[in-house]
Amino acid sequence: MVDISAAQVKELREKTGLGLMDCKKALQGSSGDIELAIEELRKSSGLKASKKSGRSAADGLIGAISSNLKSCMVEINCETDFVARDDSFNSFVQEVILEVSNTELSLEELVNQGIEDKREKLVQKLGENIVVRRISRSIEGADFSGLYVHSTKRIGVIISLAGGNEETARDIAMHAAATDPLSVSPEDIPEDIIAKEKEIYKAQSEDSGKPADIVEKMIEGKLRKYLAEVSLTEQNFVKDPNKKISDILAENNAKIIGFTRFEVGEGIEVEKVDFASEVMSQIEGS
Repeated sequence: MVDISAAQVKELREKTGLGLMDCKKALQGSSGDIELAIEELRKSSGLKASKKSGRSAADGLIGAISSNLKSCMVEINCETDFVARDDSFNSFVQEVILEVSNTELSLEELVNQGIEDKREKLVQKLGENIVVRRISRSIEGADFSGLYVHSTKRIGVIISLAGGNEETARDIAMHAAATDPLSVSPEDIPEDIIAKEKEIYKAQSEDSGKPADIVEKMIEGKLRKYLAEVSLTEQNFVKDPNKKISDILAENNAKIIGFTRFEVGEGIEVEKVDFASEVMSQIEGS
């Protein structure tokens, strides 16, 4: 077996960002040829990344960047908060959000431009599944965009305004981060959601003993209250509960033309891992 020096391992590690043992094995397999070792590591990195790709990644961070006219966000997931705090993971998030802000490419196009190679190397290095889940940009043509990211970097909101100003846009983005609205206005709520809520209220009111016309008014009242609670324009402003968001918009001659709210892991079904089996599978696969 070829003797591999610590300097060779260090050089390969600096070029790939992968672990010491992986680098040493690759160098031994390539008889000390750095470039060949990199090729083999890329192959094995892809294989190991694909093995991890089926594991639930519901932790992670929101990356974001903003100017007055353009705001961008990305959600990148990992399996644990330990990795979410890792410097390498955070650096990857920053790399991706800069790519998002500098182009108009879709997520799929960005992945094909080279993000996937970086992701696979990070999976290899950190030992967890990592997913670039989704990106969002403010609406082109908006007069102002507001970006708010919570201090935990787990919730982010982009608001796009016609009219208004930068402060109004950011205030409404902060509000939406706190209240999690379903839509901009009641008129934007999908009919299937309204029908489902109405069915629930009807079931709740059936045993009230009240006349049918009263029951119908009760249902309509509950529905109006629900639509106001989940519609951004009808919510009471968190910084001044005596005003609605619609009042803030009117005062600043602004209109919301769109918004995006990301919360890390929302909608992801978390896989329950049998850690004993996980360890055995890694031993068997090594």
